[in-house]
Amino acid sequence: MTLLGLAGDLTSGLRGRRRGAPTTSVETCLDAFGVCLIAIDGERVEVVAGQERLDAFAAQAGRPGVDATGMVEALAGLGPEIARGLAALRARGEAFAAEAPAGAGTLRVEGRTAGALILLSVSAPAASDTPAGGVLAAFMDERPQPCWMVDAAGAPTWVNRAWLEAVGAESLARARERHLSLDGEADRIAGEAAARREARTLLRWVRTGEGRRALRFRAQPLAGGGAGVWTDDVTEVETAAETLGRAQVAQEAMFERLADAIAVFGPDRRLAFHNPAFAELWDLEPAWLADRPSHADILDRLRRRGSLPEHADFAAFKAAELARHEALSPSPETLWRLPSERTLKASSQPHPAGGLMMVFSDVTPELRLRAQFNHLLQVQQATLDKVSDAVAVFGADGRLRLHNEAFERFWSAAEGGLAPGLAYDEVVEIARPRLHDLQFWRELKARITDPDPVARAPTQSEILTADRRVVAHHSRPLPDGATLISFADVTDTRQLERALADREAALSEAERLKREFVDSVSYELRTPLTTILGYAELLEKEDRALDPQARAHLASIRAAAAHLTRSINDVLDMAQFDAGDVAPEMGDVDVDALMAAAVQRWRPAAEEPGVSLAIEAGEPVGLMRGDARRLAEVLDHLIENALRHTPGGGAVTLSAERAVGEVRLQISDTGRGIPFHVQAHIFDRFSGQDRAASGLGLALVKALVELHGGWVALESEPGAGATFTCHLPEAPETPEARPELF
Repeated sequence: MTLLGLAGDLTSGLRGRRRGAPTTSVETCLDAFGVCLIAIDGERVEVVAGQERLDAFAAQAGRPGVDATGMVEALAGLGPEIARGLAALRARGEAFAAEAPAGAGTLRVEGRTAGALILLSVSAPAASDTPAGGVLAAFMDERPQPCWMVDAAGAPTWVNRAWLEAVGAESLARARERHLSLDGEADRIAGEAAARREARTLLRWVRTGEGRRALRFRAQPLAGGGAGVWTDDVTEVETAAETLGRAQVAQEAMFERLADAIAVFGPDRRLAFHNPAFAELWDLEPAWLADRPSHADILDRLRRRGSLPEHADFAAFKAAELARHEALSPSPETLWRLPSERTLKASSQPHPAGGLMMVFSDVTPELRLRAQFNHLLQVQQATLDKVSDAVAVFGADGRLRLHNEAFERFWSAAEGGLAPGLAYDEVVEIARPRLHDLQFWRELKARITDPDPVARAPTQSEILTADRRVVAHHSRPLPDGATLISFADVTDTRQLERALADREAALSEAERLKREFVDSVSYELRTPLTTILGYAELLEKEDRALDPQARAHLASIRAAAAHLTRSINDVLDMAQFDAGDVAPEMGDVDVDALMAAAVQRWRPAAEEPGVSLAIEAGEPVGLMRGDARRLAEVLDHLIENALRHTPGGGAVTLSAERAVGEVRLQISDTGRGIPFHVQAHIFDRFSGQDRAASGLGLALVKALVELHGGWVALESEPGAGATFTCHLPEAPETPEARPELF
């Protein structure tokens, strides 16, 4: 047995090493047992295994520190037998084995060819306890895959442990007795390799102790005769190949049923597969496609038929299409517009097994439908843009599909800010500055995205925006699962409705007041007139001169007539106020003199029931701007009201003071006071027959004070009198003094 019987394996190891592969187990074993293996490839000489041993052998040969080339020269100089063997090996490929003394020992050199390589093994037999053959046998016996050697007749002469385990024998002798064999075909190629002196390979599925395994057998003739058989377990590779093959068959079967046209080109750029749709799409003959035309041939044939898109530079188009074979990733999809008015979508990607796969899809119907859809969408959009209401359509996914221009204006969105596909929450962020009610937006989102038909029922409501506008909202589900929502500003409508309602209420109130006014005036006029008429009748029955009692009657007549006159004047004044015909005659008014004159006028009326009427001492108020006659009326009405409700022994007090920007006139009495439930209506017209039974007096007070730009306040408790305070501005702004607005 010889080391060079494994030349095939060492050759593959050498090539792997040249590619940067890790050291093989054969190299490791040879190096461990003191063997140096040198490979010669033309002018190139390399150490395959045993670099450390090379340095030791070079020193032993008297050439320390030389490389592999220098070692070969040193070996040729050890002796004529080695020199002749090297020359014959280089010239004719004849194998040799020779020994020569070197230094204190002996070096053994073996040489033979392995394909285009020359292999030399160098060892020191005297320094090794195990012969080179024993080293190789020990190494091969440790291999997990079966290997063995046969003689020239093909009978096994040596087997390793894995071979014995595979055939179920204790030894080679027992295997021969039982005529056991690992595989008959493997024995056959081993015999052929030994007889013909040619290497043989074979792939077989063999049942071993580990189950069914795929083994690749390599039979290599040995220098001393016979052959060695080396096995490699390629089960995983073959299993993967079978799986890939089945997957490819299944894929091709699936491609056969697809409507898209599919073509697969091999690494040689020739057609390797196509489905029926490809032949039908391009109207290519099956027989011609069966000849595996190249990609370039197919493009040229389609161009001659006028089936390809029109290109000004067909050479550039063809080069771009063929460049797809060099791409490492899928190429972008392109559209081919054919002269037949069809449109194809062409895409390509590298095939996992090498080559290129191209897919052609006829998208003509899709593009036609898309054009029709876009046309309908444009018509719909144009229609919506003419609608004054803000309208938007949201899909079931909560994204904006469609909206009109009024929707953008309604929510003050920036131009292009409401793009189709915008999420509902993003639309809400745009609309929130105008409508802050988050609960409303959440409920609206639930109606848009909830698939429940009950939840998506049509709804309508009104909501108030941040700028106090009234917005009417409607939502309607659409058949495709989308939801249409609309918003309309109905502020003017609601304001008009309220105005009409207010007008109707005002008319009703005016009618009521009119009736009350007539009734009150009728009552106010009828009472003094009745008195006048009664006393007049008494006077008519008296023929003699009037006595004191008659004069008293006449005084009563005069009082009744005066009261009637005042009542009539009050009615007329109030009518003027209602008609807006009252205009103050502004001038300087001496407030102190105004109050003194009022006290002087009402003093006789106060003295009769024994009521004290006086002006409270204080700082003089001085002048103010106002209508003296109207302010005198205010004091007259308030004094009259106080005297009417103040019993004998009581007091009515007038006072005035100047505050910041205003003059305050106060009339206080010590009468019975005003009930709390009456105070709220004390300035109403004809408010009742209790303390408020003042007819129009207090209503006129309020109107006259407001005519001056002031206001009246009341402070009263039942049984503790009442105080009326008139707040009058020093320089009132009358309607005539206000500037006109143009």
